[in-house]
Amino acid sequence: MTILVTGAAGFIGGNFVLDWLAGCDEVVINVDKLTYAGNLDTLKALEGDTRHIFVRADIGDREIISKLLAEYQPRAVLNFAAESHVDRSITGPGEFIQTNVVGTFNLLESVRGYWTELAAEQKAAFRFLHVSTDEVYGTLAADDPAFSETKAFEPNSPYSASKAASDHLVRAWHHTYGLPVLTTNCSNNYGPYHFPEKLIPLVILNALAGKPLPIYGDGQQIRDWLYVKDHCSAIRRVLEAGQVGETYNVGGWNEKANLDVVHTICDLLDELAPIGSRELGVGSEERAVVSQQTGTTPQSLLPTYRSQITYVTDRPGHDRRYAIDARKLERELGWKPAETFESGIRKTVEWYLTNQDWVSNVTSGAYREWLDQQYGK
Repeated sequence: MTILVTGAAGFIGGNFVLDWLAGCDEVVINVDKLTYAGNLDTLKALEGDTRHIFVRADIGDREIISKLLAEYQPRAVLNFAAESHVDRSITGPGEFIQTNVVGTFNLLESVRGYWTELAAEQKAAFRFLHVSTDEVYGTLAADDPAFSETKAFEPNSPYSASKAASDHLVRAWHHTYGLPVLTTNCSNNYGPYHFPEKLIPLVILNALAGKPLPIYGDGQQIRDWLYVKDHCSAIRRVLEAGQVGETYNVGGWNEKANLDVVHTICDLLDELAPIGSRELGVGSEERAVVSQQTGTTPQSLLPTYRSQITYVTDRPGHDRRYAIDARKLERELGWKPAETFESGIRKTVEWYLTNQDWVSNVTSGAYREWLDQQYGK
């Protein structure tokens, strides 16, 4: 048995493959274009593992995708491949249309051609699972109910519009051609291997480097935060038991203002890697001893990471609030997240503190130039 996973060198896709192969021996065909956010270092633990076959390819290349489908005969295709950063979509929307809309169309056509030729039993068992976002639903006022699966699409950025278009294509290929599809719309993910352009990893790494922590506007934009490994378990459950043609919202039940998220990260770093102790090369458990032996300032008087917070001009069309109603997934498939925000964010901060080699390898010169352009030097 084999599954084909697109975009599996990225953040969510990479975590999914690692979790999948940690729990079963079913072979994964990993297809990734390796754009700036695709990073094979994420999958370094799988080097030499015959259950993991990596192919560098674009989901829009029908010839290559069709050959892979014919050769490996997967029982399912999971589509994580996407351009996903709102800020980048504002400055360069063309890539988002090409990957998220045209790429998804071409992938659907390749899969449809493969699925049509399967034997009846294989055809009935096959699934195409499309991973999408809550941003397709638009924005919410403070007292609006959370997004349900029946909420009308109202995308407000080039990114969310391109993902909404891809969701519509997936739906249409099911209703027109009978392709057995499943769609998941998730809230904001965070956790290990997150490319440091997104809020949480950016704040962690800027804080440790002594750089400003950029906060858009007043920092009161609210998001529902989902630990990436919880998201992976939800996708496995939907693939296993989801009803063909249905959409399932995946959320963490953790609505937090961006500023509150940043404050939480700063406080965790004050505990785990305090500024004064970090400069002395010691951990939090040793800081009291260091203070006594060296005469350094007590921790309570040291600068805190919150002092690095800097407010920057809000981005155009910034959605105010997202919130996911994940009751359908719990009611019909018995899934709910294992992590609270408090437990998940601690695990995330600890992971970045202990995986600096991964961080160094992923932050290329081009990435740093983009940060300077986006947030200012």
